[in-house]
Amino acid sequence: QVQLVESGGGLVQAGGSLRLSCAASEHTFSSYTMRWFRQAPGKEREFVAAISWSGASTYYANSVKGRFTISRDNAKNTVYLQMNSLKPEDTAAYYCHTDRVVAGTEVDYWGQGTQVTVSS
Repeated sequence: QVQLVESGGGLVQAGGSLRLSCAASEHTFSSYTMRWFRQAPGKEREFVAAISWSGASTYYANSVKGRFTISRDNAKNTVYLQMNSLKPEDTAAYYCHTDRVVAGTEVDYWGQGTQVTVSS
């Protein structure tokens, strides 16, 4: 069982910055890709960013490319999302995600989410 706990959300003015953290509970953290998703009210959950197990590869949604940076510290079992130049449309609950194959079945793990609100 993987437990993910996000933190770092809050209220910020447009143009400001926030850094989100996601701490994982298990020792195999360093072997797996980690992702950030977000969900705004009334909208579907959408992909934001991903980072490979080593941190060597990162992927971003077009809407955040150049403004957000995903990183990880495997010694601390933690993944980060640095968000700069925030816009009101970035307002959403942000979720950390990973997956595992358990008994031949892919299982998704999600954190509880952390709210980011960007005021104009």
